[in-house]
Amino acid sequence: MVNVVTLLGDLATEVEVRELGDGKRVASFLLAVERSGTTGGADFIRIAAWNRQAEACARRLGRGDRVAVDGRLRSRSWEDPDGKRRCAVEVVAKAVEFFPSEGERSGQAAEKEAAVAR
Repeated sequence: MVNVVTLLGDLATEVEVRELGDGKRVASFLLAVERSGTTGGADFIRIAAWNRQAEACARRLGRGDRVAVDGRLRSRSWEDPDGKRRCAVEVVAKAVEFFPSEGERSGQAAEKEAAVAR
């Protein structure tokens, strides 16, 4: 069996980091992934990144940033405080690749132009 997910999209939310009781950290965010074909729109996929990767996501990412995520699909269920059964499907990130934001790309282009002008 194979459980591999690769997504490219834009952060639809800010990164939220939680520290668990055992010292582990988890970052979660929604990734907006464009639908292909004629329907348009986007799917919003919950991403979970752990420990060092969680810290890097919290430092480097903000809403609207473009990222590529490689990971695996995970479903989980629990009972909420009201006794209702809840379930969620998310991607557990193995790797998150950060792409420069529009502002960073503009700044990098300006730096390159300045270096060429010297």
